[in-house]
Amino acid sequence: MEKIFDNIEVAFALKTNSELDRAFYLFEMIKREPLVKIGTAVTKFALKTHLPVEGIIRATVFDHFCGGVTEKDCMPTIDKMYTKNVHSVLDYSAEGKEVEDQFDLAMEKTLNTIKFGTERKSIPFAVFKPTGFGKLSLYQKMTEGTPLTAHEEVEWRRIKERYDIVSKAAFERDVPLLIDAEETWMQGAADDLIEAMMKKYNKKKVIVFGTLQLYRWDRLDYLKELHERAKEQGFKIGMKLVRGAYMEKERERADEYGYKDPICENKAATDKMFDDVLTYMFKNIDDMAIFAGTHNEESSYLLMDLIAKSGLDKNDKRIWFGQLYGMSDHISYNLAKEGFNVAKYLPFGPVRDVMPYLIRRAEENTSVAGQTSRELNLLKTERERRKI
Repeated sequence: MEKIFDNIEVAFALKTNSELDRAFYLFEMIKREPLVKIGTAVTKFALKTHLPVEGIIRATVFDHFCGGVTEKDCMPTIDKMYTKNVHSVLDYSAEGKEVEDQFDLAMEKTLNTIKFGTERKSIPFAVFKPTGFGKLSLYQKMTEGTPLTAHEEVEWRRIKERYDIVSKAAFERDVPLLIDAEETWMQGAADDLIEAMMKKYNKKKVIVFGTLQLYRWDRLDYLKELHERAKEQGFKIGMKLVRGAYMEKERERADEYGYKDPICENKAATDKMFDDVLTYMFKNIDDMAIFAGTHNEESSYLLMDLIAKSGLDKNDKRIWFGQLYGMSDHISYNLAKEGFNVAKYLPFGPVRDVMPYLIRRAEENTSVAGQTSRELNLLKTERERRKI
């Protein structure tokens, strides 16, 4: 098992030669930071001024990292991945919305995904982003303890209602619900809402999952405190574990406002935090469920090793591995082939609305040391193997 991620034939079995080529040239571009910065600026300008660039975006970065514009668009990709036992998490990825009808639309999309999950074994989870259900400024005020205006009180009540509506639907249909994490300055309020949902709906098994961004140095302490409350109050904890996606923004804000940087000192400290939290959760698996969202081979091997030594089944429903669509196929498909529970996050939504997500993906790939190089090396090796 030590070297299962080296099997690139399994990793790229579903990719045609042309898809392999597109992926290779896309990551070639992404590895050049100046190009990403220029491309991001040009794309934002083109979308803002309504230049006809959606076709180009759709044919390149969108189709590599997203499943489609609608849920229906995503079905061929979902069905194809499921032939290799890789599941899908349909993720409505429109970002940056600030109006109530858009928040209601995001809720409806999540409810649809929950319904999809009862009809298809290939879609075992639903997911939403906290700021998909309400304004970031409101979460920030609640996190900081700043009083809300009368109008904001109404908006905050609506956010709480949306959380409860989707959590209740997930509970009734027995479809686990992943709730993403975002910036530290709004996350406290989201964590409180998620804990309230866990307390209400995770009495017998985990339905509601929060997310721990483990480039934050405070997350193991937070988890241990949550665990104590869970034991006292009789509920189970579900957590998606990720390293994190807002590092540069977090560091810049901490510097600007003069507070302690919330991010771990370096990558080694982040990796240790991830593995420590993963190990803590696994040791307490009777109280918890894990969705290990990682593109890191060592952390994946660690979880495989913990499962093997514990005697638990590889496909124990309390333990999932997850990666983003368009990345780390060598991890996803090889894990699935070995019989582990694996799901790919499959973003969808209108091209224009999904661009903030795609820009973050490109920026993250340039800032995470070695990630783009690894993707390129894997793609290059497979192209050579196929003699493309």
